[in-house]
Amino acid sequence: MPKRLKLTRRVNLAMTEDAWRKLKKFSAEAGLDEGEALSFLFENFSSVMDEDNLTHRLRIFNSELEARKK
Repeated sequence: MPKRLKLTRRVNLAMTEDAWRKLKKFSAEAGLDEGEALSFLFENFSSVMDEDNLTHRLRIFNSELEARKK
């Protein structure tokens, strides 16, 4: 029997417009709401992410972060 999806944690978060649009698109394509989509991504993080690509993209994001905040 599958585990029941019980959303017990609420998080106030901020994200860029691009991130929000991609989350909305992903959740719509998957037939989930945004909270369910985020739960899926984080519950399955290690299997849906390529570690080498993640490390590379994180370095790029961090190097651009200060400029993006302005």
